[in-house]
Amino acid sequence: MKSDLRSDPLRVVSVADMPPAVADARPSKPPLAAGLSWFGRVLLLIAVPLAILLLASGLAILIVRVGGDLRLGIDPFTIAAARPRLPLSEVTGRGVMMDALRQVLMAGLVIGLAAWAGGGAWRQRLGLARPLEPRLPMRRLWLLLPLWPMIHIAWVTTTAAALHMNFGSGVRLSPFLNPTMLGLWFAFVVVLAPVAEELLLRGETFARASAFLGPAGTIVATALLFCLAHVSLDPGAKSALARPLTLLPLALTLGWLRWRTGRLWPCILLHGWSNFCLLAYQLGPSLLR
Repeated sequence: MKSDLRSDPLRVVSVADMPPAVADARPSKPPLAAGLSWFGRVLLLIAVPLAILLLASGLAILIVRVGGDLRLGIDPFTIAAARPRLPLSEVTGRGVMMDALRQVLMAGLVIGLAAWAGGGAWRQRLGLARPLEPRLPMRRLWLLLPLWPMIHIAWVTTTAAALHMNFGSGVRLSPFLNPTMLGLWFAFVVVLAPVAEELLLRGETFARASAFLGPAGTIVATALLFCLAHVSLDPGAKSALARPLTLLPLALTLGWLRWRTGRLWPCILLHGWSNFCLLAYQLGPSLLR
């Protein structure tokens, strides 16, 4: 027997069950409440990646310092004035290990957060699974890869020159890096950093932004966060702005790739390839001498 709202008072009513007049009469959020809600989501969009980055950095510093001190027989709780002076090779190696470990911890924190927020669909949330809807074929990505080094290097060198920054070829590696630390540093630049940063920004942050921003807003928001995360702490306004400006085209392209393909691996691939080509451009001349 067909029932209606009057004959079955215990029935759970959905919006689709409501007559048009009732559905249209649903209460909506006041403009002020809606604006505050949107502003809160923006703040959360900024706070979450920042908190993950700070937590991963703090843990990496703690683990590397305590582990390094114990390896050398130094009490980790010794005050700074009483600590022995470390060799330059040890200081340089610790810096590389902190950078590498920070990326590993950051990737783990992002996956854990996505699993908590998305449940069993965390791979879909991070772009690690095939998208539910068909997206752009990968053919354009393969066309972009050989062209990208010329585009990126031209932009980086032009921007650096405009800001009177020394960002050319012929950069030398630290002589205090042993072969193990050199290999770890290379893995950090080409593999670990692209994977961790893309998981954080084009993965979890992209999913959060997509929930209340359109495609263009999501791409721009994640690009700005990517650039802000690379702000230099060196003194001087030009020095602080140089690196974010040089990374802006890459950041926008990575966001576009994430949106058009629905997958994260194209972003990781282009990010790693971009880092490798820039590294080759900067270090190539000095390595060939």
